[in-house]
Amino acid sequence: MGFKSKQKNLTFSEFEKTTVKKKNKSLDTLMDMEKAIEWEKIESILLKDYPVGYKKEGNKAYSPVFLFKCLLIQKWFRIKSDPELENMINDRESFQKFLGLSASESSPDHSTFSKFRKRLTKGKFELIVQNILNQFSERGLVINEGIAVDARVVKSASRPVSNKKLAQLKAKRETPAGRLDKNGNPLKFSRDIESNWVTKRKKHYFGLKEHASVDATHGFVLATVLSQASVHDTNYLAYCTIYSRHTKQRLAFVYADKGYHGELNRAFLAMNKLKDGIMRKNEINAKLTEYEIERNKKISKIRYIVEQYFGLSHLHDDGQQARFTTIAKNNIDIWFRQVAFNIQRGFRIFEKLEEAA
Repeated sequence: MGFKSKQKNLTFSEFEKTTVKKKNKSLDTLMDMEKAIEWEKIESILLKDYPVGYKKEGNKAYSPVFLFKCLLIQKWFRIKSDPELENMINDRESFQKFLGLSASESSPDHSTFSKFRKRLTKGKFELIVQNILNQFSERGLVINEGIAVDARVVKSASRPVSNKKLAQLKAKRETPAGRLDKNGNPLKFSRDIESNWVTKRKKHYFGLKEHASVDATHGFVLATVLSQASVHDTNYLAYCTIYSRHTKQRLAFVYADKGYHGELNRAFLAMNKLKDGIMRKNEINAKLTEYEIERNKKISKIRYIVEQYFGLSHLHDDGQQARFTTIAKNNIDIWFRQVAFNIQRGFRIFEKLEEAA
């Protein structure tokens, strides 16, 4: 069957457009992203263990790197749904140029995007993130000298329900009848039963929690994952640290706020020969010393960078609101955000370095 090939010959209308230069910010952004990394390396990762496209019969399939780029466009341009993504690819010339589509070729059906997401795994994203960061490292950026770890609440895609009602829904879902819709067909769409309640600063939230680590020097997102909202932040410091090791450069410092203070996390850092950048807090029998207060101030000036990622993703990608009703699907969504964020950030860093040279 093979993969669909990119159209190389221009139509008359396309040729005419090339003779007229118009300011197109979307196209400029996408051409920048095209230059930001070596896409062939990402394609080789995606093609491994990818069975689609090898059958001789049937229609030609879309290549995995093509679909991957489609879903990155969704992040870069804050497109909220797959049907909307399909429509915008068909409508916008800038998207078509980035993807290599001719004016006569149409976007994949929105269901193709959903099916493609299901083929991706955490391991695949780890390899892609690692490859991108190593590309930046090979061009001179020092990554992993220090990481900042933090967490934020992500509101559920479903309306809040009480703990009692949530328990009833979970019990019903575990029965054969609970997995069927009113017509007796397998459930395609269902409410979120994995979220739960948490109280922060005297406010109550129903949802999940995103745990993330960010490179303290350049702001690359090194690790990100979701849990139930009630899970304490401190439980994920080790996870975020372990999954932050992408480049050959040795990880040195781990910075975190007072929520991660505790003997277990400090012992983990010491055991792995990592410098402790966790802020201290008052204990029942011991108040902070002047040295510890001053130390906390210095750490807060470094670890803000993870809050910057949270703020930017909230502003440009509705990062504080879950798109899907399961943790698994939402994890894929935030891993796409991680890749899109890192590619764009890497380009901006090198652009500034070139301007300064």
